Amino acid sequence: MDTYKTLSGPSEAVFTEKRSKFIAVALPVRTVGEVKECLEAFQKKYYDARHVCYAYMLGADRKDFRANDNGEPSGTAGKPILGQINSKELTDVLVVVVRYFGGIKLGTGGLIVAYKTAAAQALAEADIIEKTVDDEVCILFEYPFMNDVMRIVKEESPEIVEQSYDMDCVMRLRIRRSALSRLRSRLEKVDSLRFADTVGPAAE
Repeated sequence: MDTYKTLSGPSEAVFTEKRSKFIAVALPVRTVGEVKECLEAFQKKYYDARHVCYAYMLGADRKDFRANDNGEPSGTAGKPILGQINSKELTDVLVVVVRYFGGIKLGTGGLIVAYKTAAAQALAEADIIEKTVDDEVCILFEYPFMNDVMRIVKEESPEIVEQSYDMDCVMRLRIRRSALSRLRSRLEKVDSLRFADTVGPAAE
């Protein structure tokens, strides 16, 4: 699979249970650093809240994830939030649920349902989009072969991320993973062309 589902932008929902208020926000993120920045912002914005719980999932392979209960009983907040991210098969997403305690304890079962519901409602409000998994490749070639290279680029339609034309021309291309092997095999036939680095996931 070289596609994945994520969010086009942030969304929000509010859920109330026995006077406890749960503010859920779902937003697209790309890195752990971005997650940390968002969490710091939420901690400041909701400084007076009892709990700021969250879960995130990163990467097209959906292997980088974390759930945090932020003081709630173990497994009652972060895990239900993460479960909603998984149920929609999303990635590159952070869901934060802020709880203002209403004075009535919900119990572990009640907390699980509340955090799950709040996260589900925020994701229901979100615009879910599909993106392709892209890889990058860097090529070097002599200037006289520019037309040969550009003909392939025009026909295979990779994104030209950067390019420089000197004695040696350098071009960094980004293309959908499933189309990479055909692009490489065609470029390999161009005289003088060589690959400058190994192929890897495209960096945003």
